[in-house]
Amino acid sequence: MTDTAHRDLLDLAREAARHAGELLRDGRPADLAVTKTKSSPIDVVTEMDIAAEKLITDLISARRPDDGFLGEEGASVAGTSGVRWVIDPLDGTVNYLYGLPTWAVSIAAEYDGETVAGVVAAPMRGETYHAVRGGGAWATGAWQGERALGCRPAPPLDQALISTGFNYVTEVRAHQAEVAGRLIPRFRDIRRGGSAAIDLCDVACGRLDGYYERGLNAWDVAAGDLIAREAGALTGGRPGERPSRELTVAAVPGVFEPLQELLEDLGAWHD
Repeated sequence: MTDTAHRDLLDLAREAARHAGELLRDGRPADLAVTKTKSSPIDVVTEMDIAAEKLITDLISARRPDDGFLGEEGASVAGTSGVRWVIDPLDGTVNYLYGLPTWAVSIAAEYDGETVAGVVAAPMRGETYHAVRGGGAWATGAWQGERALGCRPAPPLDQALISTGFNYVTEVRAHQAEVAGRLIPRFRDIRRGGSAAIDLCDVACGRLDGYYERGLNAWDVAAGDLIAREAGALTGGRPGERPSRELTVAAVPGVFEPLQELLEDLGAWHD
């Protein structure tokens, strides 16, 4: 697949993310309620998650009927083209439910298993982040035109600002809280935003020095991981591994390896 084809996928992902973001921002009902739960009673899905995923898959499949899909809210199609769309229609559902602004639409396009294009739209920020493999990372926002993204220079570890997230299964989040408590004295501070996609883009934007989380799925990280890497960050899982449900780590060079090693030593990837 050519670079031009990758950019065509990006253009379609940006269009779908824009429409889904507008639906979520402008169509949020005043009486929004939980439609169902997933891993636990606090891991929620709203009607808007489902509506946004349907909008995205309908738009893309109308243009590219042979592509596959993997979506958080159930979209699962094998496809025959070699392209698969990995979709989180509403990353940060609990934030959205409560009216907090940190939520996003995340869409990535894979070709033969490798992410080649990704978009994360954060409508309440008025920002959209995007990347094509090998083409750098970019964002649009309140500023004029597109802005190239680049992660921060590496600070001393005790001056690094790190973000994380917590699982919705009680036993897992209790262990994550223990790990975070042991990490806090080693860094400037730890943040918890509630959207993995936005955290990864904040590493790309230079707003964070690093990010880690356990228990993420492909749709949580596919687009943000590409954007972070194209902005100069390093990403991975446990040492020598790719991001996985066990562990996802993204950080600026100079912070990535010591953060990854600390997480390994603390057993951040298991109970």
